[in-house]
Amino acid sequence: MEKLTQSYSHGASAVALIGETIGVHFDNAAARWADQEALVVRHQNVRWTFAQLKEAVDAFAAGLLALGLEPGERIGIWSQNTAEWAVSQFATAKAGLILVNINPAYRLSELEYALNKVGCKALIISPSFKTSDYVEMVRALAPEIDSAELGQLQSEKLPDLHIVIRMGDDITPGMYNFADIAVLGNNSHKERLVELAGQLQFDDPINIQFTSGTTGFPKGATLTHHNILNNGYFVGEGVSMVEGDRLGIPVPLYHCFGMVMGNLACITHGATMVYPGEGFDPTEVLEAVQEERCTILYGVPTMFIAALDHADFDSYDLSSLRSGIMAGSPCPIEVMKQVVDKMNMTEVTIAYGMTETSPVSFQTAVDDELERKVGTVGRSLPHVESKIVDADGRIVTPGETGEILTRGYNVMLGYWDDEERTAESIDAAGWMHTGDLGTMDEYGYGNVVGRIKDMVIRGGENVYPREIEEYLYRHDKIQDVQVIGVPDPKFVEELCAWIVLREGETAHEDEIKEFCRGQIAHYKVPRYIKFVDEFPMTVTGKVQKFVMRDQMIEELNLEVAKTA
Repeated sequence: MEKLTQSYSHGASAVALIGETIGVHFDNAAARWADQEALVVRHQNVRWTFAQLKEAVDAFAAGLLALGLEPGERIGIWSQNTAEWAVSQFATAKAGLILVNINPAYRLSELEYALNKVGCKALIISPSFKTSDYVEMVRALAPEIDSAELGQLQSEKLPDLHIVIRMGDDITPGMYNFADIAVLGNNSHKERLVELAGQLQFDDPINIQFTSGTTGFPKGATLTHHNILNNGYFVGEGVSMVEGDRLGIPVPLYHCFGMVMGNLACITHGATMVYPGEGFDPTEVLEAVQEERCTILYGVPTMFIAALDHADFDSYDLSSLRSGIMAGSPCPIEVMKQVVDKMNMTEVTIAYGMTETSPVSFQTAVDDELERKVGTVGRSLPHVESKIVDADGRIVTPGETGEILTRGYNVMLGYWDDEERTAESIDAAGWMHTGDLGTMDEYGYGNVVGRIKDMVIRGGENVYPREIEEYLYRHDKIQDVQVIGVPDPKFVEELCAWIVLREGETAHEDEIKEFCRGQIAHYKVPRYIKFVDEFPMTVTGKVQKFVMRDQMIEELNLEVAKTA
């Protein structure tokens, strides 16, 4: 391979991009692999062939049209990993609706913002998950639903939302049951689906995923059929996925990791989607791999660490595994070695990207030597360009640090209804500015060395301190606050808040944490609270967060893990 003279790479490929909508591609897959197992949801005892999945998808899609939903309208889904999630993903694509992924950890203020930002007309919810009672939270935001006719909600706080669909068998006033939607559609709605297959375009928006914003408000990354279908396909190619493979998907479906790299990779390759449980549980994952004979497994480092640390790890037969992906946050080198040695995942890969890039832009290859797998994030995905630039936007030489930029089919349309922030992220030449600092070696392998934005990655969740700071500013006793990430052996990073109280006020850390609970997602609640009189500052008045981080590492006796 010819050595690079500048930090620019192009994932040249003889394999063509898929020029189809998700709906058309799904129908072709269902026809090709009709009798093959498509979806296994262990906690729901669901085991469907491609033909059975298509039957469920078509019925639900026709039902959505019967509700009066039109192509281009937004429908939210707020749920853990379920069969209904998969059905909704493919049904909305066939109906031309834009599926809005809502984080299961969201609380009231976050849900209200997300639904209103993109104007969700409909919302699909799970009854509950862990400490979240989704039904009651919807009722709290929209009490009008208790007396509303089905599909006729008129809510003061959620003015665009008219239709709520709940999973499960219980009856909730004003809400449809998920199972009821499948019987609403008639022949005319089914004919309409056939018409839409020929009308929808692969560049149409099909999915909105919220990413935390540096200004405190989440941004709705708007993705197309073309974005996510192709990314799913090429990521699947990257793990050498083939027809008949069985993919363990313990990562959440509301993330690109689950719904794109997982579901869409399987659909494009004729592989089986295996959901070990509602959320991540190491026992369920190990059981699923053993009993379902999974050949590929996905996870963030935290998940693999939990599986390896399982008390009965040695009793599970993981011999069916060969490949997988570790992504979401930097992977500790020792963990990668153990995944290869103890979990039989000799072809495991690292993937890097962001929601805005569908999500993967770099991936290691299955046959890369271990040093590459643990020391880099791989090379540019097929059909994707990458470059490293300095502060002036000029491409740097190999090995030199700069911002990682990416361009190609994988770059989002933009942030929903936010031209300003879209323009800040995607430049005139179509390059997505990631905000990550990295290097590229002379063979095109990238490495992430830091972040321009002071984002914290906790257990695979991207958290922007600014969002939490803005929430904490609401507290009557707080004058000023700064949030940083500090090392954590389990979650890689944990949040720490430095707080300056108003004059004469006193507060306890439990009081601050209680103020957060139920209002912001659990992973955004700071684990550590430190009350201070002032922050370390530069002579120009800028807060020195790195000084704060170093001080907390020393105070708490934290260990900084070496990562790839």
